Amino acid sequence: MTVKTEKNLKILVLGGSGFVGSNLVKALKTTNHTIFSASRSNGTDLLNYNSTEKCLTEIKPDIIFNCAAHVGSVHYVTKFAADVIRDNMQMTLNLYQAVSKICPTAKIINPLSNCSYPGESAVQLESEWWDGEVHDSVFSYGNAKKFLYVVSKCYKKQYKINSVNFLIPNTFGPGDSADPNKTHALNGIIIRMLKAKKDNSPKFEIWGTGKPIREWAYIDDVVKLMMKGIFIESDLVYPINLGQKKGYSIKESAKFVAEALGYKGKLYFNTDYQDGAMVKILDNKKFKKLFPNFKFFDHKKGIQNTVNYYKSKLNI
Repeated sequence: MTVKTEKNLKILVLGGSGFVGSNLVKALKTTNHTIFSASRSNGTDLLNYNSTEKCLTEIKPDIIFNCAAHVGSVHYVTKFAADVIRDNMQMTLNLYQAVSKICPTAKIINPLSNCSYPGESAVQLESEWWDGEVHDSVFSYGNAKKFLYVVSKCYKKQYKINSVNFLIPNTFGPGDSADPNKTHALNGIIIRMLKAKKDNSPKFEIWGTGKPIREWAYIDDVVKLMMKGIFIESDLVYPINLGQKKGYSIKESAKFVAEALGYKGKLYFNTDYQDGAMVKILDNKKFKKLFPNFKFFDHKKGIQNTVNYYKSKLNI
């Protein structure tokens, strides 16, 4: 890995009002760079090409963090599968086309979800990313992320646009939506269990068997690692895992949440709902070479921090 001399950069965070985007904006504002946040809430709609081009023309960014996405729970991205893939593909095409016209020297940093791996993969290895179909439970969203890679590679070939693509595990932590249908999986469990405790519910329902194993990424780790992408000059168009090759079952994580909340009810696993892929753990050989000294946040402390955040946000 080689690093450029740091200078003041114009950095644009797309999806800056979302979970990852808002946390990223907060962290970037502690640096000496000039930070811009763009989202529908402040007038930039990536589904509209003219709006996308207008944003880039006004800012002319050096770095673009592409955190904008149409995303939701497993059940949401299944129910609205066509909407999810259409919107994400359209946003990707609009962004890269506008960059090619307005600021082709800008670097685009893309967080790709590891749900884009083949559904049957256990330890997810970058070289096997294309070796099978995305799991049906996340088919729309996972394939939208593969499409993002394809577009970034094609625009590299024709327009020399530089992209850094990171494969990131299911993220959790403070700052996410309070809607359990729109939030990330572990945050959704925390929200629903908080409400169960408030209502003195004798049992807490979890969809599926609880057996699937997930590698979770605490939001602070995701932000720190994405920020390292600013000065990486290595060719990372083909994505690299940001992971620690360590996971927990849904059942284990639910128990951690119950412990953090002091919830005494029974954990009930409703098997009428489908499980996602049984294992999602990222191989980290390439990661350790690129970031040999990186230390991940403690998982249980991350859950406690997230519980505290939602207690405050939901006033529970």
